[in-house]
Amino acid sequence: MNTHPVAAVLFDLDGTLLDSAPDLGFALNEVCRENNLPEIPAEVFTPVASHGSRGLLSLTQLDDDTLLTLKPRFLEIYRENLARYSRLFDGIELLLSNLRRHQIKIGIVTNKPEFLTHPLIAQFEALQSISVVVCGDTLEVAKPSPKPLYYAAEQLDVDPKDCIYVGDAERDIIAGRDAGMVTVLAEYGYISSNDQPQQWLADYTIERPDALLELLALSEYTD
Repeated sequence: MNTHPVAAVLFDLDGTLLDSAPDLGFALNEVCRENNLPEIPAEVFTPVASHGSRGLLSLTQLDDDTLLTLKPRFLEIYRENLARYSRLFDGIELLLSNLRRHQIKIGIVTNKPEFLTHPLIAQFEALQSISVVVCGDTLEVAKPSPKPLYYAAEQLDVDPKDCIYVGDAERDIIAGRDAGMVTVLAEYGYISSNDQPQQWLADYTIERPDALLELLALSEYTD
């Protein structure tokens, strides 16, 4: 990859930059407690944390109509506890600072809605300087459509073919590939045992965030 000019790196948020599963799981289990349902253990909810409220609530095995009635309460609890336990994945701060040192632009493209994304990002100093943030409801479509990625590239004033998109879900790889970007699968993210990431056809995979620097053949600064 080091022979290809990289103008920008775009990231998914949950499961790629942020380990937000603990707070999503907290909201899920608060809903369970309020409705006298069995709590969901972390090893069960973490792999599906990227699937949003519907995916998490489906772990209760309730019918679709009931899930719809629980969703507003889930979102309310989560909104009130966005950064109770969430944290940056180890190596993210180092990765972002090094990309900036090498004058590579940075953006976020997430399917999380704006009313949750912006308050969450505001809790993490390393993410606050990322000026281009495209959310699930910024446009009329979300990933796996490539349009949010095209929009982020446009906002950064870079050609999509000179961008890398890093994410942990199949929709991330589909969107990045359809946008003509180099795709990188974050294997450290939320990938369940039922997923088949080898079939997603990502261009590259990384087992930890700072491995992207090695992939780009960038010198690493630690100060």
